[in-house]
Order: sequence, then C-alpha cells, then structure tokens
Amino acid sequence: MGMLNFFRSGGKIAWGLVLAILLLMFASTALFARTALVRHERDVSRMVFNDNLQLLDEVRKSTGALDDSLATVTTNPGSASDAIPTNRPYIVVSIEDHRLWYKQGDSVLFTTQVATGSGKVLDAAGGQSHWKFETPRGRLVVQSKEEDPSWIPPDWHFVEMARKRGLGIVRLNRGQTIAASDGSVIGVEGTDMVRKYKDGRVVPIEPGVEGREVVAGGNIVIPPYGTNQRKYKGVLGTHRLNMGDGYALHGTDHPESIGRSVSHGCVRLRNEDIETLYQMVSVGTPVFIY
Repeated sequence: MGMLNFFRSGGKIAWGLVLAILLLMFASTALFARTALVRHERDVSRMVFNDNLQLLDEVRKSTGALDDSLATVTTNPGSASDAIPTNRPYIVVSIEDHRLWYKQGDSVLFTTQVATGSGKVLDAAGGQSHWKFETPRGRLVVQSKEEDPSWIPPDWHFVEMARKRGLGIVRLNRGQTIAASDGSVIGVEGTDMVRKYKDGRVVPIEPGVEGREVVAGGNIVIPPYGTNQRKYKGVLGTHRLNMGDGYALHGTDHPESIGRSVSHGCVRLRNEDIETLYQMVSVGTPVFIY
C-alpha cells in the first residue's frame, strides 16, 4: 500500500527513477556481454595466429560453437543420437581388434586394420602434467577433413622425447632467447626459430622433424606455437579426418605400427587406406569406437 502511494504521489519522478534503474541494468548487462565477446575474439585471434587449434576447439566448445561429441557420449550414453544410422554410412572402430569398418546398414563398404592408443601414461617432471594415451570409446563425428596435414605436437611430445634421450626440457617464448653450445642464442623471428651469432648472422633453424628436436644446454627446446619448428610434416600421413577433442583418423609415417596399440590416442591407418577412406567419407559421418 505504501509503495502504491509512493507512485501516486511521486508521479513522473517515481516512474523516472524506475526507468533509470531498468536502463542501468540493461546497460550493465550489455557491457558485460560486449566485454566477454571482445575477450573471446581476442583469445581466438591469438590462438589462430599461434596455430593452437586444439585450444581453439576448447574455446569454441565453451561458447557452444562446437559440439563436444566425446563429452556428449560420456554424459548421455543412452541418447537417441548414439543409435546406428539406418539411412547413411558410418564408421566403426574396434580398439581390441585394431580394425575399422565403413558401413551402411549391414553392408561393409570398406574395412582395414588400424593402430589405436597405447594406454601408456606419461608424467611431466614435478607431476605438473599427466597424460594417458587412450583412444576414446563412444560416438564421435567427422568434423573436418585435411589433405597433407601438419602435426602441431603438444607439450607431451617434447616431454616424451626428452625422457627417451635423457634430456631436460625448456620452453622458448617469443621475445626470449636461449643460449646454445655453439656460442649462438636461439630466439624467434616471425614464424621461425633462429640462431643469432655474435658476428651478426641470423640463421633459421630447420622446420620441425620428429626425432630432430632443437637441443640447447642439455635440454630439448619447446618451440612456440605458430613457428615452423612446431609444425611436423608427414607424421600424420597424407590425409586426416578430424573428430574433435584432439582425436582424428589419419595416416602415418610408420606403417609397421598398424595392427598394434601404439598411438597417442588417434586411430592410425596406412596412407593408402586413409586416402581411400578420405574419398568416401563426408563431414558429419558418425564414428563409433568401442
């Protein structure tokens, strides 16, 4: 009753106060949304520049722009979308049998042997990071296709290589340098890691090659994202079918590994087999892994 009398006696002033409060609330909400959008665009631009596609996927998923197919299977294992399609082709992968089938209904359109995750565990020094190399089980989807794909090795690759060779690891950030045993310092210029010598010479380091990582002071150097030294050609074979969450069906430069549990989680095929599958499979094709 008191509130009603206030509006009656206050007239335009009371209603003006209410309108001002509502406008302030609306402006605050719009400012918050705009700030979030600007931050998102800034982060996406930085990740695209650095070629950190895996992290970009995470940001896209967090905003609902990309389906997290693995998370969907985990949280909704009995959903209708997990059913085998009856009117379109699909892929089935058996981890135990190391075999892939491309099917439509009961018909097998293509089948071949594959390599799957090793199941091994890798811990970084100090226990700060922990990786388990498993092929995920459940329903995923072919989200994109690539020819002649480059591999952008995650940090675990450099940790693993250092462990095999009895070396430490050191991260090179843009704007920093690391002293090398030949008297040079290693830094970054543009898209290349370079060696800078005292006589003024600046020599680009060769692009990334698995097993020939840059070593300085007894440490394997982790290159920054976006440099050619963090792009490995040929490791993933000739073609790749991306399934999101960092997983893919791809070729290999180690055909002898096919039929074994040796990968870091992806499904490997011989190059001739992934080329055949690449021509047959379209984006959106379901992939069932068990």
